[in-house]
Amino acid sequence: MSAPTAFRRRYGASPLHLLLVLVSFALAVYAGLRLFEGNTLGVAVWFVGAALLHDLVLLPLYSVTDRAAQALFNRAPGPTPPVPRVSVNHVRVPAFVSGVLLLVWWPLVLRRVEHYTAATALPADGFLGRWLLITAALFAASALVLVVRTRHWNRAQRRTPGVTK
Repeated sequence: MSAPTAFRRRYGASPLHLLLVLVSFALAVYAGLRLFEGNTLGVAVWFVGAALLHDLVLLPLYSVTDRAAQALFNRAPGPTPPVPRVSVNHVRVPAFVSGVLLLVWWPLVLRRVEHYTAATALPADGFLGRWLLITAALFAASALVLVVRTRHWNRAQRRTPGVTK
């Protein structure tokens, strides 16, 4: 057995994967050290607060929301003809991307930054409208993918012999 094959069997991936993981960890450590050079206590409090907010508030909130979406979209087919199981990811993915965009840009979206125009010479208005348009486009694209997948499933069901509709 060659060395790369033995490595892949023991590690579970290629040596390039291990190298990329180690480089990403080194980059994260470097960024963390640079971040702590300024206000160390403020950064530490922010990290602890963010972890507590996520674990005690956001995780239960989006877990309950996800369960409700699963219950709504993934109902088991009964005596009616089989229907495609709709993936909750058609709601989950655009909601996640929209949430990340809101998390990153929330001061501008909610107009909580007074000095933005003075610092950048760019107008601070319009971020809410753009975020809403991006969110609508994400959900519309997801709905389009869902329609295409459902039509494909329906065609496959019509071609399958022995399936009654």
